[in-house]
This record gives sequence, C-alpha cells and structure tokens, in this order.
Amino acid sequence: MTFNWSEYLNLAQELAQQTTDEAKLRSAISRAYYAAFIKSRNFLQEREGLTIPTENTHKYVINQFKNSSDPVRIKIGRRLLRLRGFRNQADYDNTFPLLVEKTQESLTLARRIISSLDNL
Repeated sequence: MTFNWSEYLNLAQELAQQTTDEAKLRSAISRAYYAAFIKSRNFLQEREGLTIPTENTHKYVINQFKNSSDPVRIKIGRRLLRLRGFRNQADYDNTFPLLVEKTQESLTLARRIISSLDNL
C-alpha cells in the first residue's frame, strides 16, 4: 500500500494545535515540509516522468518548480524553499525565534503547495 503523504500534514496540524510545546511545534514544521516536499517530488516523478537524483534531492525538486516559466510552478518552488528554511531551523537550530508564528506559516505554505500541485 502506498503511503498518503498528506497524512504528514494532518499530523503536523494535530501537533501544532493549541500548543506551545516546542518539540511538537518543531515536529509540526518538519512534517509539514515533508508532506509538501514528497508530494512535489512524486508529482515530478509520476506526472512528468522525471528521474529524481539521490544527491541534492531537495534542491533539485525545488529548482524544478522555481526555474519554470509557469507562475504557479514558480510559486510552488518559492514556497517549498521558504518551507525548507523553516524545516532546517526546526531540525537544526538551538533557538527558533517566533516559533509559533512560523509553525502556522509552515502549515499554510504546505497546504498551499499541495493544493497547487493538485490543481496542476
């Protein structure tokens, strides 16, 4: 059975719901990113037949969208890049200013990316 990557976004929303628990908020950002990233990667593989490299995969997927001539794809790429930045902060930085706000922004970005992919 194939995993539905949107379930990561559902989990992210649950983790972020009415909490100030830093571990949950950081995890929510990470799960939101991976929901959007894997859906984007799979879109390129399944709908466009691209072979995704195993090195620099995140950068490759983001650039496939960001460097497009289609404004919707460019927006997906930019949103993925911003969301990746939040995910890197959540996963690697010892301090994370405005964590609650950036968690909510991450959830919004992931929802918009997935919605845009569904409409392509």
